[in-house]
Amino acid sequence: MIKNKLKIPTRQPLYLALLIAFASTAAAQETTTEETKPVSEEVKAAEQQGAETAAENKSIVLDTVKVTAQSREQELKDVPISVTVLDATMIDNLEATNLGDLDGFVPGLEVSSGSVTQPRYAIRGISTGDFGVGTDSAVGVYINGIYAARSGGAMLAFNDVERIEVLKGPQGTLFGRNTSAGAISIVTNHPTQENEGELDLRLGNNGLTYVYGLYNLPVTDSSAVRISYVSNQSDGWIKDAATGKYLNPEDNWATKVAWRTTFGYGTVLDFTWDHEVVDQLARPAIGVVPMLGGSDTWWTPPAPAKDYTDTYLNPKTAPVYNDVVNNNEQRTFDGFTLQLYHSFEWASATYSASYRSFDTSNREDEDGTNHTNTYLDTENVETNSSFYQELKFNGYAGSVDWVAGISYSTEDATQTSHVNAFTDSINTLYNNTIGFPLFYTMQSALDGAFVGYGLPAVPVTVLGLPWSESMNNQGDFSSAAVFGDAIWHVNDKLNLTFGIRYTKDKKEFSWLTEGHEAAQLDSTLGFLSSIGWLQGYYQILDTIDPALKTLYTSDVIFRQFSYLDGITVKQKNSWSDISPRFVVDYKINDEIMIWGSYTNGYKAGGYNSVEINSVFENEDVDSYEIGTKAVWPDYRLSLNTSVFYYVYDNIQSLRLDTSNASDVPQYLVDNSDQEATGWDLQVQWQATEGLALNFNSQYIDQSYKYYITPEGDNLSGQPTGLPTWSFATGGSYTWLFKDASQLQFGAMYSYRGGSRCNDSSQSQGTCQVSPNFVTGEDQNRVDARLQWSSPTDSWNVSAYVQNAFDEQYIGGVGGLTADLFGTAHTTLSDPRTYGLEVGYQF
Repeated sequence: MIKNKLKIPTRQPLYLALLIAFASTAAAQETTTEETKPVSEEVKAAEQQGAETAAENKSIVLDTVKVTAQSREQELKDVPISVTVLDATMIDNLEATNLGDLDGFVPGLEVSSGSVTQPRYAIRGISTGDFGVGTDSAVGVYINGIYAARSGGAMLAFNDVERIEVLKGPQGTLFGRNTSAGAISIVTNHPTQENEGELDLRLGNNGLTYVYGLYNLPVTDSSAVRISYVSNQSDGWIKDAATGKYLNPEDNWATKVAWRTTFGYGTVLDFTWDHEVVDQLARPAIGVVPMLGGSDTWWTPPAPAKDYTDTYLNPKTAPVYNDVVNNNEQRTFDGFTLQLYHSFEWASATYSASYRSFDTSNREDEDGTNHTNTYLDTENVETNSSFYQELKFNGYAGSVDWVAGISYSTEDATQTSHVNAFTDSINTLYNNTIGFPLFYTMQSALDGAFVGYGLPAVPVTVLGLPWSESMNNQGDFSSAAVFGDAIWHVNDKLNLTFGIRYTKDKKEFSWLTEGHEAAQLDSTLGFLSSIGWLQGYYQILDTIDPALKTLYTSDVIFRQFSYLDGITVKQKNSWSDISPRFVVDYKINDEIMIWGSYTNGYKAGGYNSVEINSVFENEDVDSYEIGTKAVWPDYRLSLNTSVFYYVYDNIQSLRLDTSNASDVPQYLVDNSDQEATGWDLQVQWQATEGLALNFNSQYIDQSYKYYITPEGDNLSGQPTGLPTWSFATGGSYTWLFKDASQLQFGAMYSYRGGSRCNDSSQSQGTCQVSPNFVTGEDQNRVDARLQWSSPTDSWNVSAYVQNAFDEQYIGGVGGLTADLFGTAHTTLSDPRTYGLEVGYQF
């Protein structure tokens, strides 16, 4: 059993270094010169030192953090929402290239980015793991206020990012639908009237090459253009034991062109074009089941794999074999955004319009072997286009600060979910489910095994032939909303906020299966039928079971929907919701504010892409939170903390259903009600001019309020698996030299507690599943960076390391083939990465 115990790795030298630096600073301030100076000189020195220290303390201030979490620009200390802000400096220090690199460093936020075209986001334990186009994420990703409609186009490369705001808890009133767990707001830089640029080159182990370029050019006195480019490539670190090729390389690039024109009368126009291309191999599957013989053997591992967990291999040392045909993960993305700002005497107006489109393809291994008789891969092909527009007004009316607006969006999405196999693996499936080796029996007959029954040998093969089944989906979605939010400044200390949003969603969706595709097999069976051999073979099978002969031409993967082959099934539904929020905040003094809130979140209903006629209703969350925000300028210290409680009804989760042992496991969307209590804490301290420290943590106790699994397990009242504790802490120290150059050392440590198991965790492979390795354990990570900057800040050179202590963690164990083929597999987190970076700014 895994103990949910907070483990702080005090053995690690970075902690000692930070503690020593802190202690040394404090000691230096207290050291006297009693042994070297007479009393009179000591008094004078003390007075002078005190004056210098006082002057220094006055000059050291905390940076003012501006955010737009409430649809208006405010200082973070005045915003009664739990918000974590990551500026460009922190993003650079973490060497982050996309949102996936932030995983672990923002407690409460989880980003699963093993597949950049199918990421999964979670805030405070709430997520949507469904990759289908029929549903949406519970975490909304916004880029300059524009909603990234589909997760397949939300994991984009960081390109000229100013800051990232992570808003925890439902944001339905201010941001709209599909923010029932929270929102991630990415803010990029706008063109300026300065001629400036930047070039960065980062090299690292495993063939890492990262290139970034930026140029900002004033075109006229009122217009400017900002062009940026980023490229990220690496060889990967997982090598195929059979071929010697790396299985997880990175290869993506992106460019952005931003234009800003300032007109007279307070009008500003922004136009942005984003383009990104991903072209790499899909995530590898690490098999944990020992395999015998070569790839042409008829031997298969015992199934189901969960009955033989004591023989599992340790994924950290096991050889990796993947044999995906046309292995790929690709995406081409284009986004066009126009934003127009105008100031009236009574308010300011913002009109935003955006068109986004992308095409993705992801074909990945699902068995973790290179054996044809256990081969299975899945391929997700998606085409998506969306149009979004919003008109928003901000203004003041007496003591009321208000925001109001309307929005409308449309989305057209198509998806094809392929499941690809060979006749050998279809044979394994039938052998393990009904005890009849379908194609091996036919091949034996073709080789002459049934000559005694009057069936001659024929020199053809039915083995090694491709077999594919597909589910085709088409979705047309639209959403309209009207919203308003008002802050009433009752007096200098008390503010009352009321907001409300009405949303109307309409969705049309369709499913289409067209039967399996096996052209080579069909041709072979046609030939055998033309010579009369197939009819004789079927007569022999009839003496055993007349149903057996039908299996050679029937669907397998989507067998339960085969009666609908060639028929398009359509659904049309609409959902509406009113999402309110109420907030009260009170300034005890100039330094401390306390606040409390009730917020409601909403995620529209939808469809399971791989389960025909599967429709689910709205998700709804009610969240209550009490917090305080404090800034003590004299001590250069800020503290934000809050406690929260939420009830989340009808949450949709993607679950591999293994309740029917004779069928291929299906990804089903099932419903549960969840609740949680928690505590967030954020602390920042500018200890001295050179030393800055921060601490960010979350405690959460999340459980199922009501949930019965497809297998019949009642998990009501049990933990969902979410760890209780997570935190990130770190700091930086800067040395200034006489020539005005500087050296900065920074380090960040993240901790995430172990998974909390329930009665269904082991069958789903998320808690301890084998005595040979640990799953669901506590996770620790340390990143560090040492950077020298030239006197004019034009040049900088850095050495960096990610995951400094090379801690790797095993993901969930199982997969589509674990029960039917006996081929369980898993994933492994990234190992240590290190390298050098050179940057030039002008």
